[in-house]
Amino acid sequence: MPLVLAATPLGDSRDASPRLVSALGDADVIAAEDTRRLRALAAALDVTPSGRIVSFYEDVETARLPKLLEALHADETVLLVTDAGMPSVSDPGYRLVAACVAENLPVTCLPGPSAVTTALAVSGLPSDRFCFEGFAPRKAGEKAKWFASLAAEQRTVVFFESPHRLAATLAEAAQTLGDRRAAVCRELTKTYEEVRRGTLAELAEWAADGVRGEITVVLEGAQPAAVSVSDLVEEVASRVAAGERLKSVAAEIADVTGVSRKELYDAVLAARRG
Repeated sequence: MPLVLAATPLGDSRDASPRLVSALGDADVIAAEDTRRLRALAAALDVTPSGRIVSFYEDVETARLPKLLEALHADETVLLVTDAGMPSVSDPGYRLVAACVAENLPVTCLPGPSAVTTALAVSGLPSDRFCFEGFAPRKAGEKAKWFASLAAEQRTVVFFESPHRLAATLAEAAQTLGDRRAAVCRELTKTYEEVRRGTLAELAEWAADGVRGEITVVLEGAQPAAVSVSDLVEEVASRVAAGERLKSVAAEIADVTGVSRKELYDAVLAARRG
């Protein structure tokens, strides 16, 4: 039987899928990040787990692996759940999945809520390309280096932060990244859900008064550097020298960079004439 990774509601138990309800009742073993939260969720869903319930949080994750692998080898179904969202995404689970893969044990997933994609969807920022960075570094020096490494990242960035560090993190981001847009998503799907949008400086000022709850931050990506026709002439000429047609190459590169096709074509011809 497989290891089953099951996404759990971020806050509203009504977001639980029917498959999750069924799995909670049928699994032979349930590995839970917090067994008290698991029992509360089961009660809210009116389901009684029939299997063994074991704790599986970060500090005991490695120690619990042998017994869980033993259960899987014995053809038992192991259901892995965390406090909210998808296991292994900044939550326990990765080590167990990796161990199962190494031992050729089946792994499957019950998809469902994710704070990452939920925050991205409501942020109002571009969502066609994004990256997830986990939790922001805690130490100020490491945090500054981290934001510096993201300065040229053109994809939208999603990361988690604790409420008591949020103001300092946003202030550091504003200092490093400038007037970048962002969204702070607080208590997603819960009673006091709040989404604050604005520049990093505006959000840092707002957070300075104190913020509570689970926090997901969505950060606008860097704007691509402006490209001039003269910057592209050498690239076009190089590809033409390798055998490609000038018209086709100029059109392709112009479409990607946004420059004028005609201007690029003419500039290459002018460079040829010397």
